[in-house]
Amino acid sequence: MLLQLYPIHINLQPYVKLICTMECNEAKDTEQVHVLPDVCVELFISHTEAPVAIIDQQLHKNSMVNSRMNVSTSVQMRKGAGCIAVCFHPGMAYPFFSLPMSVLNNNSIPLNDIWGKVIAELEEKLATANDNKVRINIIQTYLLQLLQQTKPDIQIGNCINLIQKKPAEISLAKLHQITGYSQRHLARKFNQCIGLSPKEFLKVNRFVSSLRHLKNYPKLSLTQIAYQSGYFDQAHFIHDYKIYAQHTPKEIARSSHILY
Repeated sequence: MLLQLYPIHINLQPYVKLICTMECNEAKDTEQVHVLPDVCVELFISHTEAPVAIIDQQLHKNSMVNSRMNVSTSVQMRKGAGCIAVCFHPGMAYPFFSLPMSVLNNNSIPLNDIWGKVIAELEEKLATANDNKVRINIIQTYLLQLLQQTKPDIQIGNCINLIQKKPAEISLAKLHQITGYSQRHLARKFNQCIGLSPKEFLKVNRFVSSLRHLKNYPKLSLTQIAYQSGYFDQAHFIHDYKIYAQHTPKEIARSSHILY
């Protein structure tokens, strides 16, 4: 599998975490990997005739959107596949879709079910493009067009930023205080813009924060990782790993087939 990252347009940087090309030129499918939840939405836009991937035992032949909110996913890229992958920052994909994000929650959906005939036009442009740099420009240009047609929810964006920066400090009560929203209104906004309730988003973000600590600070003890990620105790920490990863922290750190 050949993966190449590309610079993100400055106007897309608040929304897009990374954009890259993915090409599977091997004579066989890639090894299956176990990808942990990261509260992110990803696009896979194909420019070859080969099927894109097998996700959770389901074959996806064409461009798709994958939402990995609070469940892990098994992924295997198909031989001959070539696509542009766009990963949005947690909670920041909603300006590019004209439907509640709860519809995408923990699902892989063909992009033509959402973007309609536009996706066929994009695939054709990508297939006939001279190189991957041109393909990246085509996709970013379309994303910028979508962004101009929508108005991001500033309050929810502020909530997400605070939760990301201070996972150990932001509580549900704090979110109500920041936004001034009632419990019902805040829940509706989160389900529409993110696809999870505020409470569940806080829980998953805490888990994702612990994964970053596990990866970046391997010398920290599990107790230290738990507290720095916002857990009250190690019991809740281990419980979340059973729910969201089906593996212990040590198993995740040692495995080459678990991506986080």
